[in-house]
Amino acid sequence: MTPNRWTLALDDGAIAMHDGACLVMGARGDADFAGLGDVTCVQGFAPDHQRLVARGLNVAVEADGMFATALVQIVKARAATLSMVATALAHLKSGGLLLVDGPKDEGIEAILKQLRQMFGVDGVISKSHGKLIWLTRPDTLPDAARAWVAVPAKGPDGYVTVPGGFSADGPDRGSELLAALVPPLKGRIADLGAGWGYIAAEVLAEQPAITQMHLIEADHAMLAAARANLDDPRAVFHWADATTFTPADRFDAILCNPPFHIGRKADPGLGRAFIAAAARLLKPQGQFYMVANRHLPYEAALKAAFATGAMLAELEGYKLYQAGKPRRG
Repeated sequence: MTPNRWTLALDDGAIAMHDGACLVMGARGDADFAGLGDVTCVQGFAPDHQRLVARGLNVAVEADGMFATALVQIVKARAATLSMVATALAHLKSGGLLLVDGPKDEGIEAILKQLRQMFGVDGVISKSHGKLIWLTRPDTLPDAARAWVAVPAKGPDGYVTVPGGFSADGPDRGSELLAALVPPLKGRIADLGAGWGYIAAEVLAEQPAITQMHLIEADHAMLAAARANLDDPRAVFHWADATTFTPADRFDAILCNPPFHIGRKADPGLGRAFIAAAARLLKPQGQFYMVANRHLPYEAALKAAFATGAMLAELEGYKLYQAGKPRRG
């Protein structure tokens, strides 16, 4: 395995750890933090959070306390990365060391440009198609850098969204189509990858025969926004990886607008994993309703996971599928 860039920088003497604990924002589940000393990892994405906990690391969903060193592992959304940088700086002691690391295909060059405009960058190492940037935390943080902190806000449609997250500017068209075209439902329903709760909120508002709507979402900030958006006693919230989630009872129907990106790259494998999860989570007579971009190849996965299926609609660049009779090994 290729060593992390901060490990190489430490081994080469390019950077030196400060005495005290280290905060890691956006900590990835497979990253090696051994050289960083006493580490507190901040990670709100359930799969990575669970991996870090299983490794015996100290893990939280929000930063707390002051640190001598901070490492930010960037994400594809620039606003989310800058928010992590601002949060790390706010929890970093004056004169502390800030490290920012990430691959080129997730936007590290753009982050470097913004940091250079705001601060005096001490150094940069380019390695393995990415960069490690480091700088010293100034005594006073510029107001513009403090403003990078992403604060959930209510849009003109009345929904709270997460800056830097999926569909941050309001509901995406695929979710709108699924919420508008799904047939009448009743009983226990689940929304896999519920995001900030648009589909669940719209469907609950229109369908009184639903007794429970389970929102299953891996992103902690997204689920917090969903809680703010759903003032309905039938809503049940689960911070969990939808592909591995196991409920107490199976569902009568499942709704899904699955994610299809890892970093900046499209990966239909994510959608296929959601389809397989839906088949596992449904009752034998349960129904699955999924919307997807028209170009994504999900038909074979749907046929493998369900004995029956149909395309309910194809419009505006999206396909809306219905599938039933889940196949389970």
